[in-house]
Amino acid sequence: MGVTYLKALGQMFVATVLVGLLVALACAPAAGLGGLAVKATTQAMVSDVQNLEAGNVPGVTTIRDAEGGTLAYLYTQRRHPVAPEQISHTIKDAIVSIEDRRFYEHEGVDIQGNFRAVATNLLAGGVSQGASTINQQYVKNYLLLVDAETDSERQAATEQSVARKLREMRIATQIDKSLSKDEILSNYLNLIPFGNHAYGIEAAARTYFGIPAAQLNYAQAAMLAGMVQSSEYLNPYTNRDAVVERRNLVLQALVTNGHLAQEEADRLAGQDLGVLPRPATLPNGCITAGNRGFFCDFVLDYLASKGLDKEELSRGGYTVDTTLVPHIQDAAQAAVNGQTSPTAEGVAEVMSVLVPEKNDRDVVAMVSSRAYGLDQDNFETILPQPYSLVGNGAGSIFKLFTAAAAIDAGYGIQETVPVPARYEASGLGHGGAANCPPDKYCVENAGTYQPTMTLQDALAHSPNSTFVQLLEQVGVPAIVDMSVKLGLRSYTEDASFSENTSIAQAAKDANMGAYTLGPTAVNPLELSNVGATIAAEGMWCEPNPVNRVTDRDGNQVFIEPTPCERALNPEVAAALTAALSQDTTKGTAADSARAFGFGAPTAAKTGTSESNKSSAFLGFASGLAAAPYIYNDGTTNAPLCTAPVRQCVEGTLFGGMEPARTYFALASQVDQGVLPPYNPQYNKGTTGDALLDSVRGMSQSQATATLQSAGYTVTTRMVPGFGVGYGAVVRALKSPGPLRPGGEVVLQLSDGTGAPTPTTDPGAARPGANPSPGNSDPAPAAPRPAPSLEEQLGNLANEFRNAFGLNN
Repeated sequence: MGVTYLKALGQMFVATVLVGLLVALACAPAAGLGGLAVKATTQAMVSDVQNLEAGNVPGVTTIRDAEGGTLAYLYTQRRHPVAPEQISHTIKDAIVSIEDRRFYEHEGVDIQGNFRAVATNLLAGGVSQGASTINQQYVKNYLLLVDAETDSERQAATEQSVARKLREMRIATQIDKSLSKDEILSNYLNLIPFGNHAYGIEAAARTYFGIPAAQLNYAQAAMLAGMVQSSEYLNPYTNRDAVVERRNLVLQALVTNGHLAQEEADRLAGQDLGVLPRPATLPNGCITAGNRGFFCDFVLDYLASKGLDKEELSRGGYTVDTTLVPHIQDAAQAAVNGQTSPTAEGVAEVMSVLVPEKNDRDVVAMVSSRAYGLDQDNFETILPQPYSLVGNGAGSIFKLFTAAAAIDAGYGIQETVPVPARYEASGLGHGGAANCPPDKYCVENAGTYQPTMTLQDALAHSPNSTFVQLLEQVGVPAIVDMSVKLGLRSYTEDASFSENTSIAQAAKDANMGAYTLGPTAVNPLELSNVGATIAAEGMWCEPNPVNRVTDRDGNQVFIEPTPCERALNPEVAAALTAALSQDTTKGTAADSARAFGFGAPTAAKTGTSESNKSSAFLGFASGLAAAPYIYNDGTTNAPLCTAPVRQCVEGTLFGGMEPARTYFALASQVDQGVLPPYNPQYNKGTTGDALLDSVRGMSQSQATATLQSAGYTVTTRMVPGFGVGYGAVVRALKSPGPLRPGGEVVLQLSDGTGAPTPTTDPGAARPGANPSPGNSDPAPAAPRPAPSLEEQLGNLANEFRNAFGLNN
């Protein structure tokens, strides 16, 4: 014998021994390793086997609207796993014929094939042949496409080494014992890539032929089975001839394995591939959701806050059923675009629509005048405009927080409040209107009003001075807390306003008199939720965009909701609703309502920020709450003008104009519900405690003694009396919330004055006139009645006391 022959014979002998060892190791537990290594290896193997047996592979998450329509798909690998009976036998026959013709005979590892491969590898001096069975390919692809998350893990899953091959073989033999051949084959077909972003046989059938995998014929199945060898190279759209050649090879393999007659294979080999003109790919992500994109992003953010993040959604194959109602979304989009152009330079309008349930808070629409997209040159954006802090503030809408705190403390909605043309407050900051003393905060009205109004009329006509005085009486902390309780929850987040300080805390620390005029940026979704909280009898609920989430098996995934909270007493909420019910009939939005032909009873408040740089309208009833908000969304923070909405120099846009009309356009298309009745005792005020009502009109000493004997602490504050004698109790205010023994009561004592003598106000929103012109929407000036005899006597008495220094 020659030397060469003996060398080859020796190598064959070594190969035979190695094959025996490989098969033995593949079929036996790990041995010959250290204790820790054995344990770690065994645990990893058990985990891999369990995952492979389950066949859990990355799938496509579908996000749907409330009617089942698709909003968006989300995935890292487009895959639609299907049951074995939903996969045509043609593709099963084809893949076995070309990839592993002994599949139904071996036990996961083909000994004959591995003998041949190992011998060839030894002769080649390395690992050059795989001889992988379908079981082994399933293991390899699973470890690569599912388990591997890093580059190093992906490299380990595909490295050409005996160690990797051994692990692959061991797992392949184990799953062959626990799964049927059809289960293994179906899991494999559900896993592998077919090019053009199609993973798994169902996605492949849809991508190339527009049919489900159950309908594949032999020609189609042969093409797809042939592509498995190299799905990127064998692309029917870029390498047709190679794909045809490979398909015909598979057809011949089908003949060899007895699945197809030679004549039929020859006929099919002469046919065109028959693929679609272009691959039927699947849109991926919220970027494909059109004007639903902002809502889609909000859904993802919401689920992430509940522990189901975007990465998990992109792999998990979930179905997310949302609360978005298509016809309300479309009506909201049309309403916004009807008032603010999508291509307006530097200005956008946003609106979210909520349903004011007492135990839930569905977000049924979320829109922006801007198109959702990445083309900034065409005014598109993907910024979370509708649900993040934006703009220069909601202006006089914030007056409702002052009113809410006042009613909660004991004010009645028909109580008379003063309306001075100018008011200079101490201890509430500084600046504001022109010629303000250094130690004062000064505010002027932007319109001409009667000297006194009811609280209800004040909310409708929105004089600034009245609400700064109310803020002074009720207290900044109570009003800030009220705004947070009713819905402005981001105001408590750190670093929202200044470094390491929330907006709420900064306003309290500064005792910010301007807070009632709404000068701070707002989250438009939260602003809508303020209306929903009031409409829901004072119950705050977290805005919710999701009805339910189910996993790939149809099991519901628990999403823990944030519990709803009592923000206002139901009767206070009803009184506040009534107090806000005249804005659209005789207040700052009345002209737009009449011009629009809108007459439905609505609780509402308009708002305009300083220098008309943003404006808003909050409207609500029992079935609907929405807050259209127009603001600068560009790099230039300019005043805004009306008709059309645009950036300008002078600033003429007010909340009662386009923002109000946006709401009217929406509410005309959607049932907004009704306004609830309220207890008439809230006309003149109620504290919820008869004791506080009983001290009205008493002297300071008598009222103090009465309250202290009941266990309350008492402080006093001088306020205009409007007919109540000097020093007598005008009203007793409690701290927000239930009045308890030991709680503080503020006695508001009459200073003997009636209505302050008004000065003429030209009504112009002069630059720097106040930190926020508030609702300066043009409204008919109410007539000024002549002072009553009682008021005139009170004024004379006050002048007498001033002359002799008795008021100091």
